[in-house]
Amino acid sequence: MSAPVLHGILDGIGGTPLVELTGLLPRFGSRVFAKLEAFNPGGSVKDRSALSMLLGRIRSGDLVPGRSTVVESSSGNLAIGMAQICRYFGIDFICVVDPKTTEQNLAILRAYGVTVDLVTEVDPETRAYLPTRIKRVRELVATIPGAYWPNQYANPRNPLAHERTMREIAEALDGRVDYLFCSTGTGGTLTGCARYIREHRLPTTLVGVDALGSVLFGGASGPRLLPGHGAAVRPALFDPALADEVVHVSDLECVVGCRTLTDREAILAGGSSGAVTAALGKFAARIPAGRNVVLIFPDRGDRYLDSIYSDDWVRAHFGEVSHLWQEPDLFMAVGAC
Repeated sequence: MSAPVLHGILDGIGGTPLVELTGLLPRFGSRVFAKLEAFNPGGSVKDRSALSMLLGRIRSGDLVPGRSTVVESSSGNLAIGMAQICRYFGIDFICVVDPKTTEQNLAILRAYGVTVDLVTEVDPETRAYLPTRIKRVRELVATIPGAYWPNQYANPRNPLAHERTMREIAEALDGRVDYLFCSTGTGGTLTGCARYIREHRLPTTLVGVDALGSVLFGGASGPRLLPGHGAAVRPALFDPALADEVVHVSDLECVVGCRTLTDREAILAGGSSGAVTAALGKFAARIPAGRNVVLIFPDRGDRYLDSIYSDDWVRAHFGEVSHLWQEPDLFMAVGAC
């Protein structure tokens, strides 16, 4: 049966494929599936959040082309999702970014006609850019007539979007989702999935995947090379108790996870996808045989070509580590570190 005709690009958000990964862990006794959120039209799971936070206000007339301006803080994927939606409806968008935002993401935002507002100073208390970005958003909203801040860090419509994500996974597997690995940032995906799991009483162990150097699950704040998961400040949405288990992943493990995916499954995925892949490697010994394990892959890897997929960048930061994804046993070994 052929796919239906969509009535616009935004109708392509959601309904992403669930793909079985047969080569990732050759001696693993359970089935592994990946929810490929890169198939959203803006390239990431954040398309779901952006649409959920904006569409209702657009349809109600609260956001009007020519009179309204969306202002948001984002270093990447949410910004691109919102940029596409705002361009589709002809609404102005100002995105507050920081020096960690990649040149490719900045180029995509400018292609959509976004006004990019760059903060260059870290917050003196946390030594992170996020508090500075949020402060700048508040300043812009206070001075621009018709400005609206969706506030992905506290907006309940962010996690609401991801109840659908979990529903799609559950329906594809007839409700049998034994383990779900989910990277964490704003808490939107984790919270939405957890709500669906609990409401429908699924037998699912929810594994939250966090970055070393992130404070989301009570760890100490520290430097992180890769954007996309973890945070220096715990968002209002985030409830660490929603995760049944937590796995912390280093930048190197993210790189190894990404490169292993490409090598064994021909999937070019982003840093947070590498994180959940590495987390599975660390956690695999605790999973009984015969289970269904799902990894949510938030985005694609073409936005990481200058970092994760650059041999020169990897050697500069970690040395010669290519053997870690080229030999099956070593991937499991680095995951267990």
